[in-house]
Amino acid sequence: MLDDVDLLVCGAGPVGCVVAERAASVLGWKVLVIDRRPHIAGNCHDSPATNGVLVHNYGPHYFRTDDENLLRYLSRFAEFAPAKYEVRSLVGDQLYPFPINLGTLEQFFGRKLDADSAEQLLAERRVPIADPTNSEEYVLSRVGRELYEAFYLHYTRKQWGVHPRDLDPQVCGRVPVRLNRDGRYVGHKFQVMPAGGFTKLFARMLKHPKIRTLLNCDFSEVRHLIHPRRATVYCGPVDAYFDNRLGKLPYRSLKFEFVPHAVAWRQPCVQINYPNDFTYTRSVEIKHVTGQCHAETVVSYETPCAEGEPFYPVPQRASAELYARYRALAEAETASNRVYFCGRLAQYRYFNTDEVIQEALACFQTIRRSAGAPASLSPAA
Repeated sequence: MLDDVDLLVCGAGPVGCVVAERAASVLGWKVLVIDRRPHIAGNCHDSPATNGVLVHNYGPHYFRTDDENLLRYLSRFAEFAPAKYEVRSLVGDQLYPFPINLGTLEQFFGRKLDADSAEQLLAERRVPIADPTNSEEYVLSRVGRELYEAFYLHYTRKQWGVHPRDLDPQVCGRVPVRLNRDGRYVGHKFQVMPAGGFTKLFARMLKHPKIRTLLNCDFSEVRHLIHPRRATVYCGPVDAYFDNRLGKLPYRSLKFEFVPHAVAWRQPCVQINYPNDFTYTRSVEIKHVTGQCHAETVVSYETPCAEGEPFYPVPQRASAELYARYRALAEAETASNRVYFCGRLAQYRYFNTDEVIQEALACFQTIRRSAGAPASLSPAA
């Protein structure tokens, strides 16, 4: 089994499943997928809770994209249903629409607004910072101190364990401010969820006669035993691949508490943020977007922490500089040993679900070209 391998894929998450499926289906390669966990789908893994409600075991994974070709590719393995991704923030004793929109501003400031008057209100409150260098300055320059302290400051401190002034501007810059009444969390054209869940979707990807999957298998235990003929795709932590020789890259982790409720619905929307003194940052009732019909529900509570499973790369200058050094090692490893580094841990970068699948498709095209096969104009072809 370990000798007859064209492509070794380390990681059975979205990247590993996509690259494995493409290599087997398009190139006819024999693929071995390994994962140290006892399940596939990586952090997209979902499973029934004790009461039978499907939950996202590693936090909510909202699928949204503007790329119709990407959705068409994934639709080969699952049907997709529309999903309503709406988030609220608990400020004081009130729930506010988030990201901030006209409704948020009207509720917070207690006045009727339109786009023009809302822009004027914000203009009066913004702190004049022409070139923000950190997340605090970025938010202050967009919405002013009142909204910053109410919606951003405490949430960000809990999430990252540091003050927003110690984080890069893009951390809070990813969250839009809308001067309309769009209450959706994101504005993408396609906002959907795979019927049956992500795990079933990725299981169908791996159900190919040329793909074998080996779970509860750590890459470090077999890296010297398996010698693939074509290439290796590594989706684990890039620093671990090089035995942390330059030092460990910092990550934030999460602890999850899943609380069942003997009612059909517990929250008014899929996610509530807590920019306050609660230890947890958000509660998620994923049933709002899975489409599952069930008499009961489950709410998960997320508490960030410094130690544990790596979830979020820390967006600070020092970590970016350390990763740049590891990236140079990774590029040399690709050139000399045909090891391709792809995914959140391997590239030390936060990806949305659609983004990481696009990265996997691009990685496959790179491997395809290196093997002498012409790349397709459509990455999923």
